[in-house]
Amino acid sequence: MSQILSITFPIYAALAVGFLVVRQGWFSTGDMRVLGRYVMDIALPALLFNAVASRDVAEVFHPGYMLAFAAAGLATVGLSYLWFTLAGTEASRRAVAVMGSSCPNSGFVGYPVMLLTFPDLAGVILALNMLVENVLIIPACLILMDMARGRGQGGIGQRIAGILWGVLKRPMVIGLLLGLAVSLAGVPMPQAVTRLMQMLAASASALALVVIGGSLAGLSWRGSRWHAVQISALKLLLHPALALLAVMLVAAIGLPLDANMRTALILSAAMPMFGIYAVLAQELRHEGMASIALLTATTLAFFTLSGLLWWLT
Repeated sequence: MSQILSITFPIYAALAVGFLVVRQGWFSTGDMRVLGRYVMDIALPALLFNAVASRDVAEVFHPGYMLAFAAAGLATVGLSYLWFTLAGTEASRRAVAVMGSSCPNSGFVGYPVMLLTFPDLAGVILALNMLVENVLIIPACLILMDMARGRGQGGIGQRIAGILWGVLKRPMVIGLLLGLAVSLAGVPMPQAVTRLMQMLAASASALALVVIGGSLAGLSWRGSRWHAVQISALKLLLHPALALLAVMLVAAIGLPLDANMRTALILSAAMPMFGIYAVLAQELRHEGMASIALLTATTLAFFTLSGLLWWLT
């Protein structure tokens, strides 16, 4: 158990530091947004670039992992959509709920966890997760939100293309694609560039956790608590359960996936929802519900992640 706490305690201690410094007024929620932009637009793109560019492309691409992670994510989108539909949830609230149930925080929480659990694989796992999330899972959720707004102009293909173009312009995706280009080209990385990227990447883990903790301190608490509880349960229980099923199905069809990658995949699915969830929910005026779900899932993930680490490792 002490080995499990050596992984989860530093994660949540850093979250608590972020929460404390905002609560005490040493940093403002605006400061957290600035620091978050640094992590999203500089540190994590550098990390992804270096993780991919410094490896042969065969080391980066894991078809079994990507297929299982995509299947688990899309199945969570489908089942959570069905759950909230059968519960009679109106369209805009349902779209926000599905996003919270399906989109893990692979960068701000997942990467620090992987860095402590699988230090040699953490960068590759982040790259694989980001690729699947940004190409499939997040666009699927954004389409549901777009439909809930009642935006009917243009066909569905045009709207999907617009969402994907927006995704491709994100610095993290650009860093990932540039890294893939360098890896495919087989161009050796200059040592000065490698050291710069490593220096920037090293700042991502701790700062990301402090930002998440500080962001939680500034959230709104007015919203549907019952829906928030359901979202948290689906994210922390349904998503990793479907990831376990997806891992078993991938093994059944003969795609290779070693023990560490299987564990990393299930842990990745068990992360709480991503940090900008409440911000995106503002577009449909459900940021209160999203804020409560984000705090609930992030808090309870200490216990669910500790349990999964104990069971899987």
